[in-house]
Amino acid sequence: MGFSSGVPLLLIGSTLKAVLTENGIDLKTIGFFSLVGMPYIWKFVWSPMMDRFVPLSLGRRRSWLLISQIGLIVAIVALSFVNPKTDLPLLAALAMLVAFFSASQDIVVDAYRRDVLSDLTLPIGISLYVFAYRIALMATGAGALILADHLSWRHTYWVMASPMIVGVVTTLVAPEPNLPTAIPKSFKEAVVLPFREFFKRDGVMNAILILAFVLFYKLGEQMASEMYVTFLLKVGFTKTEIGTVAKLLATWSMIAGGILGSFLIIRLNLYRSLWIFGILQSGAILIFSVLATVGPSVPLLAVAMCSENFASGMASTAYLTFMAIQTNRRFSATQYAILASLMGVPRILFSASTGVLAEFFGWPGFFVACACFTIPGLVLLPFVKKFIRGELAPLTPFPK
Repeated sequence: MGFSSGVPLLLIGSTLKAVLTENGIDLKTIGFFSLVGMPYIWKFVWSPMMDRFVPLSLGRRRSWLLISQIGLIVAIVALSFVNPKTDLPLLAALAMLVAFFSASQDIVVDAYRRDVLSDLTLPIGISLYVFAYRIALMATGAGALILADHLSWRHTYWVMASPMIVGVVTTLVAPEPNLPTAIPKSFKEAVVLPFREFFKRDGVMNAILILAFVLFYKLGEQMASEMYVTFLLKVGFTKTEIGTVAKLLATWSMIAGGILGSFLIIRLNLYRSLWIFGILQSGAILIFSVLATVGPSVPLLAVAMCSENFASGMASTAYLTFMAIQTNRRFSATQYAILASLMGVPRILFSASTGVLAEFFGWPGFFVACACFTIPGLVLLPFVKKFIRGELAPLTPFPK
């Protein structure tokens, strides 16, 4: 499921921006193309439908998974037929359709993971999800860039649609979570109760604190990552160098960081891990300022990408674990979608301004600014400490 979730992201993200760059689209327009991911922000709007209804005989979770995955295959193939030079609005519309089906799939996968894992097994389960997710990003990021040196972008996108078959097969063979009491009895209950329970559980102000932390913790890292491929192409790296060094090495670094992070979360507790991983993530972004100053140095590129992705892998595992334990299993799809929608805001809304920021500050100053954008999340961390409950709470010793 993690692999299937990772397939669409870069096809409408950095890979699509590489297509736009090669077709001579200006930097500001490329930056604003991040807005095609708006469905990732608004997925909480239709998530109650996925908590309430069972459209196929596969069960509540698997039915929506299959529908989303088939929609993704069709939308990705359709995207490949559009010429960016002549049909930019249509390209944006189809990219947004890919984002809609991708966000729908994410809603169900996030709910499925919460349904079947305990609090204690969540960090390891999430790290394995991230492992497969990054493998998919490597295929659709590095793989697409390398293929594009030998094939047209249209044929490259056809090849990149085929990994979604993995998601379809997984959906057909996976067990359906056995949580009959978790299904809301009415559509009104599916829409109203998840919001009411979340905001009344600890009070409205505390709920707002949780939402603010989710919004800001990964802000700087997500803004920086949105422009990595464009930055590397502008600096002078080839697509093959970006595919092999910036994608392959970086992917394995993030996987290693995620797996190590999952065990450190259990050993150190979640609160300490969020602090340590967040600081490391912020520092790693600054290495790109050095790369922007030095120029197209492949060894420095390897250091920068490996460091940033290793820290990001650890931080992402802790971050997703924090989000998961804030949800009630009865409304896991809707409540996780609320938090995940906020998680997507930096990548979509704030990242739309990254092209403007890069032109204004220059690349070295842009990455310094991104590192500074990580500070608000760290400032909020002490205020959300009390919401880390259960087996991952700050005072819980390492289980023997």
